[in-house]
Amino acid sequence: MKLLDKIKLPETLGELSAKQLEQVASDIREIIIDVVSKNGGHLAASLGAVELAIALHACFKSPEDKIIWDVGHQAYSHKLLTGRLGSFSTLRQNGGISGFPNTTESPHDPFTTGHAGNSISLALGLAKAFALKQEKKSVIAVIGDAAVSSGLAWEALNSVINSKTKIIIIINDNEMSISKNVGAMANYLTKMRTNSLYIKVKARIEKLISRIPNWGGSLLKGAERLKERTKHFLIDFKMGVIFEELGFRYFGPIDGHNLPLLISTIQFAKEEKKPVILHVLTKKGKGYSLAEKDPTKFHGIGSFSIEDGVAIKKEKETYTSAFSAAMVKLGKIDPTLVAITAAMPDGTGLFEFSREYPDRFFDVGIAEEHAVTFAAGLAKAGMKPVVAIYSTFLQRAYDQIQQDVCLQNLPVIFAIDRAGIVGEDGPTHQGVFDLAYLHSMPGISILAPKDKKELQNMLYSASKANCPVAIRYPRGACPVTIKEDDFQSIPWGKGEKIYTSKGSNGKQVTFLALGSMVFSCQAVAGQLEKEGFSVQVVSLRFLRPIDKELILETAKNSHLLVTAEEGICSGGLGSLVSELLEENNLQVPMLEIGLPIKFIEQGTRKEILDLYGLSLDKIAEQVQNKLRKI
Repeated sequence: MKLLDKIKLPETLGELSAKQLEQVASDIREIIIDVVSKNGGHLAASLGAVELAIALHACFKSPEDKIIWDVGHQAYSHKLLTGRLGSFSTLRQNGGISGFPNTTESPHDPFTTGHAGNSISLALGLAKAFALKQEKKSVIAVIGDAAVSSGLAWEALNSVINSKTKIIIIINDNEMSISKNVGAMANYLTKMRTNSLYIKVKARIEKLISRIPNWGGSLLKGAERLKERTKHFLIDFKMGVIFEELGFRYFGPIDGHNLPLLISTIQFAKEEKKPVILHVLTKKGKGYSLAEKDPTKFHGIGSFSIEDGVAIKKEKETYTSAFSAAMVKLGKIDPTLVAITAAMPDGTGLFEFSREYPDRFFDVGIAEEHAVTFAAGLAKAGMKPVVAIYSTFLQRAYDQIQQDVCLQNLPVIFAIDRAGIVGEDGPTHQGVFDLAYLHSMPGISILAPKDKKELQNMLYSASKANCPVAIRYPRGACPVTIKEDDFQSIPWGKGEKIYTSKGSNGKQVTFLALGSMVFSCQAVAGQLEKEGFSVQVVSLRFLRPIDKELILETAKNSHLLVTAEEGICSGGLGSLVSELLEENNLQVPMLEIGLPIKFIEQGTRKEILDLYGLSLDKIAEQVQNKLRKI
């Protein structure tokens, strides 16, 4: 039996010896590796934060004290220490526990998190409220070295100083975010990591040592090493002491895998009256050699073999890889094409473009707002910027899309990856709102490809357009219908009939499908044809400008009109078609297939599509039920 199974968590962590705490860390790593190898998940980041999670729960009394994990994909240890040990095998599964902190799971999760950069703002809000209510509670924000460079984090840091409110900010510096960190902040942290200048803080450290219990001598020795490891930047202005100059008390950088040192430093930080920044150095993938060697591969991974790290299920060609190939190909024929990503060149498929055209590739870090406005500047000067961002993260730049791109009518292309159901990452990551919120913006064209060839041609056609363009495509396998050939222009704003049949019962069913729903609708059409229905399947390709003529033409003779989209119906395709019919006084029975206005839970992409009626079988079932009622 593991030590983790024998102790009361998290209450008794502060009573364990250093050796016992190290055993707890070993147990946690073993469990995380085992479960993630089966369920997939964010492995490398969570392995790197094991000791940090243990130290925090040994020093603070959660849930009274609040620990906020920025993004939260490094919080698996936190989950195991706070009552979810028995259910951890259900990680990221439908009906199981989330891969991120989630308020519905545990009072130890003060917020449901999944987007980077918000922890300091949240922590300050909590701390200020506690101060106003005269409640003595500690608030801790754990933020990664990549996330701390985001604009929201710096806005929050500025506000912390102005408010004079005590919070503890822990920078979990693992030198490796999803992709290589970029920007001034990343460079500054690297400088601090490599500088050999140590300022003597003997008086403070000796005072700390005198208060530390001698748990087998290890903790005392760890605190002694604090003399050698703590860099106090108050004096040496040559090092560009950002945090101390801002008004924080800064500790670090310290070894984030040395439990005695971590605990002693955190206890020291608790005594400070002013806001504290603790800079902790950790290693992504710690304890699993394959993840240590390749943390990017094991950042977010599906099921894999523990022995060799090989994925158990290899995906077919994805929309992301199809976009990647199209960008490289288009870059060869268009020297004005440039690519922008917000800290995810690998995830968005821009890595190959960055290798082929390094001068035309820009990684701006976790700064989606800046990415969009930066693209506007490039477009204004005659370049053709492609901004590749996941749907869920593009939401962060709503104002910039509207004001800096659409209002200016600039030809910026948004390549919106992971649009629709993402799956196991749950409500913070499902990309279900982009169709609705983008359609509210004047001037932007919105496209959705049904396959690889169409994605390639949409990208090419968008590069010739003189307006903002959004191309949205889902996670997962990308249908390949014909062999790749030269780019071809798509008639702007025009859909196409891809399936037409004549039935025997005199009733016509028309499917108006967008993007990922096209081939599912075509499969259902084949079933209806066997039942005697005349069937048409229209791939609209554009949500805007929508092909009104084609929609009205097909609707006039339809017994049932079915719209299908992988997004919320309200404000999306279903709403637009309904409004169009009403404007033209067409009374046609309609079935809107899409997602409700809600935050969609976790589960495999297949499970969630089926649960909300977007799988092939559920589309067929809904159509049959509707036909029986007409």
